[in-house]
Amino acid sequence: MAFELLDKIAPVDPLMRPGFQPALAPANPLGPLADLPGKWVGKGFNQIWRPFHGTSDRFLELNLTEETLEFSESVGAIPNRGLLQADIELAGVHYLQQVKDILAGVGIHVEPGFWVTVPVTTDPAEPTTVARMASIPHGTTANAQGTATTVNGGPLINPVSIRPFPIGSAPPANTAVAFPPFNEADLSVATTLRLPNPIPANITQTMVNNPNSVLTAAIAGQTITQTTVLLISTKAPATPPPPAAPDVGGGTDNVAFLQGNSGGPNADAAQMTAIFWIEKVAAGPHGPAFLQLQYTQTVLLNFNGLSWPHVSVATLRKHH
Repeated sequence: MAFELLDKIAPVDPLMRPGFQPALAPANPLGPLADLPGKWVGKGFNQIWRPFHGTSDRFLELNLTEETLEFSESVGAIPNRGLLQADIELAGVHYLQQVKDILAGVGIHVEPGFWVTVPVTTDPAEPTTVARMASIPHGTTANAQGTATTVNGGPLINPVSIRPFPIGSAPPANTAVAFPPFNEADLSVATTLRLPNPIPANITQTMVNNPNSVLTAAIAGQTITQTTVLLISTKAPATPPPPAAPDVGGGTDNVAFLQGNSGGPNADAAQMTAIFWIEKVAAGPHGPAFLQLQYTQTVLLNFNGLSWPHVSVATLRKHH
């Protein structure tokens, strides 16, 4: 199992106020997060446009990754006191994510945080939701809220693009299109503004054009019988995709260096959206049934007038 809790969270004084209801049935307090506790290990792909102080405004870093993602058991009953409505109680787990660049052999990401379930509320009027609270050592914190649904069969994985767009505008409609104006994203063009250099054969143009293609390739040939979909964002979408997202809370916050000043940001992490798929994979010719976790995450890094999508994907298998 993952790391051990010294003490579980509990209210100092019981939540016995009129109208209080537990967040979820006691038999399953984590609800859609119930399969997370434990250790997940796997591989993925990371793409990030970095600001470049020099001859160009941008630098493209591509990482083939190894990842360990550990979740605790339930942290206990998390009381939230209400003024406009009765108290509510959250349930959740804390986690530690560690990501390593395979080619360079160095760690590139460490992230502690929490996943929690939030019950139905009346003020504001919101359905049951989940939320992820993350802390990133670069100087960014994020609180992303959204929905959880369980469906039969495998995940629906749509294309995603790293094509930048003007800050405050919508991303390009055709997310699968590469962008010729930026040579760094064209692997056939040699450049010193891209890593790794040279590009190895196992990083392809298809992966750069659509990082989610790495996820679909990872599950090719698998029989996935059930998928729990966790769809979260630090900002509610203008047109919520199915399942419809609530009017979520949350947001990001950054240290002053990242935020910048009147001249613009250095690299402000302005928004984060992510989809996590918890998948039940049926037994096959190569082994027994197992649990699998896939995710795609896009962080918008704002600098030089553009929002630059920083996309990370991974496929992890649960190790009990």
